[in-house]
Amino acid sequence: MTASAFRRPSGEPSRYHDMHRRSLADPQGFWSEAAEAVDWYQKPAKAFDPDLGVYGRWFVGGVCNTCYNALDRHVVGGRGGQAAMIYDSPVTATKKTFTYAELLAEVKTFAAVLAEFGVEKGDRVILYMPMVPEAVVAMLACARLGAVHSVVFGGFAAKELATRIDDAEPKLILTASCGIEASRIVAYKPLLDEALALARFKPDSCIVLQRPQKRADLMPGRDYDWASMREAARAGGKTADCVRVAATDPLYILYTSGTTGRPKGVVRDNGGHMVALIWSMRNLYGIAPGEVWWTASDIGWVVGHSYIVYAPLLLGATTILYEGKPIGTPDAGAFWRVISEHGAVALFTAPTAFRAIKKEDPDGKLMAQYDLKNFRTLFLAGERADPDTIQWAERLLNVPVIDHWWQTETGWAIAGNPVGIGMLPVKHGSPTVPMPGYDVRIVDEAGKDVAPNRMGSIVIKLPLPPACLPTLWRQDARMRESYLTEFPGFYKTADAGFIDDDGYVYVMGRTDDIINVAGHRLSTGGMEEVLASHRDVAECAVIGIHDDLKGEVPCGFIVLKSGVERSPAEIEKEIVALVRDKIGPVAAFKLAITVARLPKTRSGKILRGTMKKIADGEAWTMPATIDDPMALDEIRHELESHGVGALQGAS
Repeated sequence: MTASAFRRPSGEPSRYHDMHRRSLADPQGFWSEAAEAVDWYQKPAKAFDPDLGVYGRWFVGGVCNTCYNALDRHVVGGRGGQAAMIYDSPVTATKKTFTYAELLAEVKTFAAVLAEFGVEKGDRVILYMPMVPEAVVAMLACARLGAVHSVVFGGFAAKELATRIDDAEPKLILTASCGIEASRIVAYKPLLDEALALARFKPDSCIVLQRPQKRADLMPGRDYDWASMREAARAGGKTADCVRVAATDPLYILYTSGTTGRPKGVVRDNGGHMVALIWSMRNLYGIAPGEVWWTASDIGWVVGHSYIVYAPLLLGATTILYEGKPIGTPDAGAFWRVISEHGAVALFTAPTAFRAIKKEDPDGKLMAQYDLKNFRTLFLAGERADPDTIQWAERLLNVPVIDHWWQTETGWAIAGNPVGIGMLPVKHGSPTVPMPGYDVRIVDEAGKDVAPNRMGSIVIKLPLPPACLPTLWRQDARMRESYLTEFPGFYKTADAGFIDDDGYVYVMGRTDDIINVAGHRLSTGGMEEVLASHRDVAECAVIGIHDDLKGEVPCGFIVLKSGVERSPAEIEKEIVALVRDKIGPVAAFKLAITVARLPKTRSGKILRGTMKKIADGEAWTMPATIDDPMALDEIRHELESHGVGALQGAS
């Protein structure tokens, strides 16, 4: 919980506390003022109506179009020649810059293509796409027509794609022939064909972007070539105008889970989404129109929706679309190259990415090759940012490293450090303070507030602020059951943590990651902090495994930094002693296991839940978004060699 040396550069006091207090005391006034940043066809009658929807709706009566705000108004306002999007793909050796005028022309043309396929306001369109400019064009084209896009992560398993097709019932599916990873090509079309065979609902058509690295066979009468359709529309001078939609109309659906049963489709509306994202770019991230902003994520995840595509374009900034990895494309200097080459002032990525860079280049030697003079802030989110990684990045970059916390459901940060309105002191291990509109509380199992510094469930008092999910797609009852029933009057985050005496939030893990050791509730996140502080550890994960005597006991997995020559057994003994020293014997931490890598999703999240099932000898299924299935086999082998887990495979 040490405070960093970084402070607001000007020395001026932060405006955060007054702003947050006002957002809770006068939400109507606060968000009405924020809504002035949006161009409305018809301004909303009031900011919030508590009598509509599951818990209320934002900007009722407002009429708008998200694509107009992201593109057209900037061209009209004189930014047509400014770079809107920079595409950088080390895996294909391709770079291309689109100005706002060029991106608008592409979107107007492709929106006309979609309209020719009968796509209208309210229709759903599924995108199953890699990180290519056409994917961004397609998202904005859907928004232009008032259609509802649902992006499914490229390469997602056929069964899970089929469940999303059945739930969204799309008129059209947009895909590419393949995605390109650092070491392999993933053919998308066979996966899509299998999903369509499995799905109950059959979309009218598919438009396929043929990539030269692996072309796909097209089915006559169902599949259409993307480039041919685009060229025909361009040759015919066909374009599509913006369709007016209600602020409360859905912009997109993003599914959060669904490997079994019906998936949860998080709904994002048009009006509140724009208001909150523009506010966040200026005030949380401190970005101005015209600056270059980079989010190293994927459009298949919520971070990509919010901060690769919509937020930077709504603001009038330049966004970087990166088709590559933090390491291996070609090396651990990839991020520094992109920042230097394109003049990015800020980067938003997952802590996992920096742990990977730290493992490969712990001294930051590759960074010395690049000029980072324009770079001023690093933002981390997606997984808990351990203090050791943050401190390493601070030393390396000599800029503020800002952890912040949010969820797919919220669409933007619940807690963060508001760089744009006055940065607060950094406390390592905390994503800092609740953002405006978020009334964050810590409660016990009975829903009662707990004292500062006491662990409990993190909840948010209703109503949620703009951009947060108003409901789940066609599942109002499930929305209430999943998020609003357990703690009446509050949204359940399913995260656990505490708030300190200064109002700083500490997110210690999912409530499922709080383990009960002989009656003591202990945070695996707190233990991971200790493991990560060891000088030889690059990254780590702690899970609770079943124990007949104590209920659960912790098990730590560690990945060592490159070049470490000491024996793993020696380091494992030091890790056990370190936890005993920092947390105490109560943790019952006796098992540290060195592994070559941790199993992760393709977005970089560690698969702790699956690891726990393997350790407990329970049946488990192969996660649909796993980066490399072999990583779980390696974990199982290591557990068995330590006498933990049963000989079960994935179902």
